[in-house]
Amino acid sequence: MIEIQNLVKEYKSKKATVLGVNNVSLTIQKGEIFGIIGRSGAGKSSLLRCINLLEEPTSGHVFVDGVDLTTLKGEQLRQARLKIGMIFQHFHLIRAKTVYENIAFALKANRKSPQEIEARVTELLEMVGLADKRDAYPAQLSGGQKQRVGIARALANDPHVLLCDEATSALDPETTQSILELLKKINRELQLTIVLITHEMEVVKDICDRMAVMQNGIIVEEGKVYDTFSDPKHSTTQSFMKSLFQFELPERMLKQCQGTIVKIHFVAPQAEEAVITEVLRAFDVRGNILHGKIEYIHDNPLGILILELLGDDAEVQRAIDYIAKRTHRVEVLHHV
Repeated sequence: MIEIQNLVKEYKSKKATVLGVNNVSLTIQKGEIFGIIGRSGAGKSSLLRCINLLEEPTSGHVFVDGVDLTTLKGEQLRQARLKIGMIFQHFHLIRAKTVYENIAFALKANRKSPQEIEARVTELLEMVGLADKRDAYPAQLSGGQKQRVGIARALANDPHVLLCDEATSALDPETTQSILELLKKINRELQLTIVLITHEMEVVKDICDRMAVMQNGIIVEEGKVYDTFSDPKHSTTQSFMKSLFQFELPERMLKQCQGTIVKIHFVAPQAEEAVITEVLRAFDVRGNILHGKIEYIHDNPLGILILELLGDDAEVQRAIDYIAKRTHRVEVLHHV
């Protein structure tokens, strides 16, 4: 388990002091995948790097498995860090060393014997699907393969925690998905606690159990991924949600509409029910679907539908009231 208490990280220059992390407290449970999302400059990288003390906090405490890392120095801190693996956006592989040597480097630093290194590296290459790339150099690998080497290296010393610093931001969508699947497999098989930072809601949706949203060094929202996606409270979270459910109706379409345009938010289990069919049967209205999308988060549906309702104003209002009772939320976007 990771427990962060009143963490502050200041960056000082001759002209000013900048708060990278501003009095953050956070608990991450053992074995969960926890996402920290925020825009550039929100403080998420600073917070992540304070967990393993790559960045030394200005004040506050970081407990990993009950040990306060901020009280450790020298060899004690080095040993504690061995149990916290880290992977990076730009891989940070040693160009002049082979895949095998890059992974072995972490084990040599922990004074493992050649026999132990050989066995562990072989095991890790199998785990990340790179057994055939043992003797290749980083320049001969794709971006996804480089990140798999980075993951194997981070796992070399059997860590309890894996920190992911924008681990998929440099990858194409297909490769991103394969890396996320690998991280889920590692989490499931090794019971590893994974903390990842990202600016992509898709990544959080696909892999995380819980999440926190950062802005200006502060945690502005925190909770289960499905709950946060279905009912975002803070304006920053709402803005991220708009990027996931992007609905911009063309102006020409709005001009052609003759009725009332509503935006309907569905959550489980209503997202899988025939609510609109019920409305069109029960009320004297006609419906025209303009846009829609359903996402699945941990197998739970979350959907948005934009619908034009045509008919007598009173009947349309009755239909909207019915939809509001049967769904999560209804917004009237446009009324002719």
